[in-house]
Amino acid sequence: MRLNEQTLLKGHKVVLVPYKKYHVPRYHEWMKSPELQQLTASEPLTMDQEYEMQKSWHMDDNKLTFIVLDKVKWQDPDISEEDSMCGDVNLFFNDADDSSVAEIEIMIAEPSCRGKGFGKEVLLLMMQYGISKLSVSKYVAKIGMENQVSIKMFTKLGFSQVSISEVFQEVTLDYRITDEVKGQLAQQTSHMITQQYAENNR
Repeated sequence: MRLNEQTLLKGHKVVLVPYKKYHVPRYHEWMKSPELQQLTASEPLTMDQEYEMQKSWHMDDNKLTFIVLDKVKWQDPDISEEDSMCGDVNLFFNDADDSSVAEIEIMIAEPSCRGKGFGKEVLLLMMQYGISKLSVSKYVAKIGMENQVSIKMFTKLGFSQVSISEVFQEVTLDYRITDEVKGQLAQQTSHMITQQYAENNR
């Protein structure tokens, strides 16, 4: 989706930036991991396929992607943006009956970025962005049953379990965006700074 192609979201711990061509090599390295392939239900791609995927995601009106950066590293002029990358977060608008429903998916790929509260802040920033820019009325998360860390994180944020698929070994959770939830999210993300994105603009 091109909506966020020039948007940077800055939080306390993380910075969200649009997925660009120069992020692909690090992303490709991440997706060689069997663990991440399993967690994201992904097949390994060649580098050329990864570049094509980045291009298609950018043009896809039903998919919004941000790359997650470690803010401390990103603020260090001696560390490149690529070396600040932690993971990604996505919204998918695939509900044929309701275009305001978004599936949300997060991946903290770098082991050194885990266990620091990055995932929680990323989700809050992304949910607030989706509500304010895309009028999302409900978020849906589909998580592998073995990924208890993610299930607990989403549940603590207010998501409720909807179903369990034994076939796909997957738990589905959702979060309806009421006026009360909007108020809570606005308060939880009041520190978020939105600015225009340019490569290595710190």
